[in-house]
Amino acid sequence: MSELSADQPDAETLIRRVHEIINNTRTFPMSSSSKLDNKDEVLELLQEALDRYPPELREARHMLKERQEYLDKVKREGDEILDAARVQAERMVQRQEIVREAQAYAKRTVEDAREESRRLRHEAEDYCDQKLGAFEVVLDRTIKTVQAGREKLRVAPLASSGLEGDDSLLGVDGADDAFFDQDTT
Repeated sequence: MSELSADQPDAETLIRRVHEIINNTRTFPMSSSSKLDNKDEVLELLQEALDRYPPELREARHMLKERQEYLDKVKREGDEILDAARVQAERMVQRQEIVREAQAYAKRTVEDAREESRRLRHEAEDYCDQKLGAFEVVLDRTIKTVQAGREKLRVAPLASSGLEGDDSLLGVDGADDAFFDQDTT
């Protein structure tokens, strides 16, 4: 790279000169194509202009390139984070939906169990009521039979049976074997 001096033109001046040369080229007759006679001179001027660019410009271009690479990298990372967040959100929505469905299923199951419990309790109560009713009828008959038997015992005196004066049945005079009374001990 050549050193810049006060008498040498800067890069911008050299590029303007190349522009002038290209602009002043002759066109072929009956064509829009141009013929560049001094191609070597133009290439030499362009190379010299490139060499005379200030180093800050190259550094700036390098920094712009690094900046663009960094922005691309950050954009890729951001896109990856967004994709991961979308996937996570979808999973959470699916989990929420699964939880919601599970809760609804559990609620239905509990209500079905309660309904089944009520039904079984009513059936058990009805069964017990029927059995107790039948038992009550049997007990009523038994009580009536017992009452009728007791009533007969109260109404029928010993005299009517023709055993009046027979103390052997009452346990008197050694007739203990003939009559057993539970109330005596």
